[in-house]
Amino acid sequence: MTSVRQWSSRVWVIVGILATVLLAGSSIVAVGVLGGGLTRGGPGSPVGACTVPNLSGTVVNVSLTNMGGSMMGGGGGLMSGGAMGLTADRATVRHGSVSFLVTNGGSVTHELVVLPLPESQIVGTQPFGGDGKIDEAGSLGEASKTCGEGAGQGILPGASGWVSVTLAPGRYELVCNLPGHYAAGMYTQLTVT
Repeated sequence: MTSVRQWSSRVWVIVGILATVLLAGSSIVAVGVLGGGLTRGGPGSPVGACTVPNLSGTVVNVSLTNMGGSMMGGGGGLMSGGAMGLTADRATVRHGSVSFLVTNGGSVTHELVVLPLPESQIVGTQPFGGDGKIDEAGSLGEASKTCGEGAGQGILPGASGWVSVTLAPGRYELVCNLPGHYAAGMYTQLTVT
């Protein structure tokens, strides 16, 4: 039998996803009205509807995705943890300056948050609250600004954002922390040597 707390958490995840889908719909209309083109390139060239500056240090390319259509259905749906994904083009980098170029290839708004990962913690197992989000305490940086650096309101579909941070040797978890996205599989590990 499902506990009231588990049920409440699931309801908030569903509410968060529905809110994200509504925001993404209006975002897609805004991008269409503003005429954002979709071309891809390296630093200094257009990525999505954005022109990315030359980024410092080691550049890690991060892709944010989600499955199309309803995310509430069975078989690989939201509650099975397979509806969304976050991948990085490298699993290990050297310590020092690291820039994250984050491209949203999905159909809803996403973000990237860089969190330290304690040795005893397994990636993807952080508890999330009733709001469908994990605790961001200790965050080292965030890319959630469409066509810009740092924090914002989220990276719109087809666009990019970026952030540069200094990382010490250790393990880090890269996550999308919009409501329900972490629980849906938007996390990966980065090891810094």
